[in-house]
Amino acid sequence: MAASAAWPREGKSDVHRDIRGQTTHGSPQGRSGKVTETLSGRAVDGERFRRALAAHAAGVVVITAQDDETPIGLTATSFSSVSLEPPLVSFYVNQSSSTWPRLRSAGHFAVNMLTSDQDELAVRFARKGIDRFAEPTRWHRGPFGAPLLSDASVHLVCLPHTTGEVGDHVLVVGLVCEATVHGTSRPLLYHQGRFGRFIPHP
Repeated sequence: MAASAAWPREGKSDVHRDIRGQTTHGSPQGRSGKVTETLSGRAVDGERFRRALAAHAAGVVVITAQDDETPIGLTATSFSSVSLEPPLVSFYVNQSSSTWPRLRSAGHFAVNMLTSDQDELAVRFARKGIDRFAEPTRWHRGPFGAPLLSDASVHLVCLPHTTGEVGDHVLVVGLVCEATVHGTSRPLLYHQGRFGRFIPHP
């Protein structure tokens, strides 16, 4: 078994975008504060933003890891592929998440892609104050000790690659070390605040 790797140190991007859409690097004295203030004034209000993004259907995954001997996990709808060479994936976690401090201490993490009939599992791993791995959750330990949820359509085991603060979330990028596909089950989706199923056109 490979040794656990330390998570990369979090950092804020030094790339800024001004009001004309031009990109500048660094934080020029006397400018970055003005740019940030200007952009904040142009941003849509939070409620309208949430309503707009609710129209976007997203895939649902559960991120799992092992903190010492304790399995941890959370539901995410922000999962995405990043790069083919090297194979990178990403997800976002709220900075206020109680799971994030424990997740970042793990040497590896797993991405469990949920199937259309695993909506209760998605709800369970989004709920606070419970043991998410207790019955009826079915799971086993996979490569590098990462907890893998049974019946997930795909398991990706990842090594931490990059993290960075983006707004009120942390962007987590992982290098995929293991990838296992289990059949061709339809995915679980999240749309308009509800879980649902994908029905392909005939």
